[in-house]
Amino acid sequence: MTQTPEVVTRFAPSPTGYLHIGGARTALFNWLYARGRGGKFLLRIEDTDRARSTPEATEAILKGLAWLGLDHDGEVISQFDRAPRHAEVARGLLDTGKAYKCFSTQEEIEGFREAARAGGKSTLFQSPWRDAAPATHPDAPYVIRLKTPQDGETVITDAVQGTVTIRNDQLDDMILLRSDGTPVYMLAVVVDDHDMGVTHVIRGDDHLNNAARQMGIYTAMGWPLPVYAHIPLIHGPDGKKLSKRHGALGADEYQKMGYPAAGMRNYLARLGWSHGDDEFFTDAQAKEWFDLDGIGRSPARFDFKKLENLCGQHIAIEEDAALLQEIEAYLAAAERTPLSETQRDGLARGMYCLKERAKSFPELLEKAEFVLTSRPISPDEKAAKALDAVSRGILAALTPQLQNASWTRDDLEAALNRFCEEQGTKFGKLAAPLRAALAGRAVTPSVFDMMLVLGRDESLARLGEAGAAA
Repeated sequence: MTQTPEVVTRFAPSPTGYLHIGGARTALFNWLYARGRGGKFLLRIEDTDRARSTPEATEAILKGLAWLGLDHDGEVISQFDRAPRHAEVARGLLDTGKAYKCFSTQEEIEGFREAARAGGKSTLFQSPWRDAAPATHPDAPYVIRLKTPQDGETVITDAVQGTVTIRNDQLDDMILLRSDGTPVYMLAVVVDDHDMGVTHVIRGDDHLNNAARQMGIYTAMGWPLPVYAHIPLIHGPDGKKLSKRHGALGADEYQKMGYPAAGMRNYLARLGWSHGDDEFFTDAQAKEWFDLDGIGRSPARFDFKKLENLCGQHIAIEEDAALLQEIEAYLAAAERTPLSETQRDGLARGMYCLKERAKSFPELLEKAEFVLTSRPISPDEKAAKALDAVSRGILAALTPQLQNASWTRDDLEAALNRFCEEQGTKFGKLAAPLRAALAGRAVTPSVFDMMLVLGRDESLARLGEAGAAA
């Protein structure tokens, strides 16, 4: 019985900035595919562009992945550190006659292209050194080029895009090693993917044309090809490529806006991939369901309303302790004031009535203002209108009647309803002043929830202060 090889995927960002939301989705797809099959998800930093790669950008990418909960296996691989291995492969291809030394200068190459343009011919450079005898080689700088087949076709069998055919006469003899001995990106990617045992290359479809050229290296080395899956890019709501004009681009910005990581994972998974009509799902379901044939070929459109809707559903089902931990991480990321111990305890007590219908952490914290604030309560403009002299007088009369109430929802409801009957009013009329007195806000959780979370002493103290100002 043949054993199925272990699935190995990778995410390979360039550390030139933050973790782009498109890159985050690519990482997620690779993570889901590997984790759902008991495979490995590897991380490689493609830091060969030394002018643009920075340690700060690498750190930003690692933080973005950590926030999204996309854990990787093994050490982080630096592509730059592996340059000697890349050069070794290029020189090996040279030794076997599958690559050659090209001594053409930039001026000669440009001259060739100008002549081709003038003659209406292809400007694809054809090096005169491809079949030159070593005895004719000058003592001059050279690059190493791959000998690409000059006839026939290269066929990319892509798990998303289907069969893509490119004529070999449309491909040039790609440079593998520059004249200064440094490897090019296209070579480095192939060598790294092979050495890391990558079985599935899941990446943006802007790399589709690269696949044909990279396959030439695999073939020349006699290495097995990975499964390719080139996924469409993400567009904005207007159908144009996602850019800064559409809003946040970095994963870190979404954390700072207060979206939960689970909601982000759910939304990004649905952005270009589907499983029937399922919109909301857990990580466990996503790992079980995710497959490459569910990825569409058309660009997905980013929709903030759908993101917020899913985030709200994930906040509602999240365990209170985990939610509290993530809220504290959000406050740190957004550089907001951290919770005091008292506020943390209050938030933990009130989480049951705060997480319903909150689509983000700022929304949840706004609802939680009643337990985060302290006396004296300063009502906002809308709440202040509910605390006129009449309302304050009613609160002053109510407070003593609550002194001996058993502090349960049923008894509080009974006590307040009894008071309303005595006052000849309805509870709806009393609710607004109670909200203003307890929270200083017009929009809050239910009055009974606030009183239960605050407790007897604090609730009576707040009502007493509001009534005393009558």
